[in-house]
Amino acid sequence: MTLSLNTKNILIVIVGPTAIGKTDLSISLATHYGCAIISADSRQFFAEMEIGTAVPSDDELKKAPHYFIQNKSIFETYTVGDFEKEAILKLDELFLNNTIQIMVGGSGLYIDAVLNGLDRFPDVEENIRNEVRLNFETLGIKYLQENLQQLDPNYYAYLVEFNPQTLQNPHRMMRFVEVCISTQTSYSSFLNKHNTERNFVPIIIGLEADRAVIYDRINYRVDLMIQSGLLNEVSALYDNKYLNALQTVGYSEIFKYIDKEYSLDIAVAEIKKNTRRFSKRQLTWFKRNKNIIWFNHKTALNTVVEKINIEIKKVLDNSSTS
Repeated sequence: MTLSLNTKNILIVIVGPTAIGKTDLSISLATHYGCAIISADSRQFFAEMEIGTAVPSDDELKKAPHYFIQNKSIFETYTVGDFEKEAILKLDELFLNNTIQIMVGGSGLYIDAVLNGLDRFPDVEENIRNEVRLNFETLGIKYLQENLQQLDPNYYAYLVEFNPQTLQNPHRMMRFVEVCISTQTSYSSFLNKHNTERNFVPIIIGLEADRAVIYDRINYRVDLMIQSGLLNEVSALYDNKYLNALQTVGYSEIFKYIDKEYSLDIAVAEIKKNTRRFSKRQLTWFKRNKNIIWFNHKTALNTVVEKINIEIKKVLDNSSTS
């Protein structure tokens, strides 16, 4: 990431595992700084998915302007690249009114896209794209998985560890394989090669807690989702369960309950287990970033604000002397 000259815009970024309290902190900080909130939670983009994605309540949404929450339909194709472009445009607009803005979420790839831009890949020949697609249609997802493991074993291992759901996503897996075949090199060799200019400086705040605390909060949230009508929400979406947006924790397990593969108790237990695994992957992703300032989830707001203000002063001082 490179900066425009004399950059004075500040983007406060709040990250951390699911159910840790990111929404509450973002609203408190938005109220304090009089700014808006950009949501970088990829599951909350979709209007049809509310309970299972823990969308902020109406009361919470009224406390500060929010963007990118339930702004798309599950029937629309919406990529991380689309989000990057739209979020940057919205931030440019918001910075005109306030040089401090907030982004919050647990989707590390989407946050990284806004902060650093996306990696750029060479064009793939049409005949290769068609060949990969036809092979997938004939041989299934296993064809894509086996080819990626052979052509880019490092990236395959990375997905197994940090993003196993992607291994079941035909669209993304076809992309990985076709790039490998077309370029005769690994997909991962094109990652982290860009240098995107941004007109803001990020101050990244991370919330953390002991694993037992995180797991307790996850279990409580899932129980609350069930009480709030998650079963009815997912049942209404059952006919569209093949859509990519619905291949996610909280929905996949209830679909299996509807299909009589799981009892309701087992489905709920699976949601909790898979959400715990997801939170672990989130923390692993964020802990790679040494620029994140970590706070215990119970840290008082004024302590967080004091630290942010110190970092803001550093940015402004550097800007004035550059």
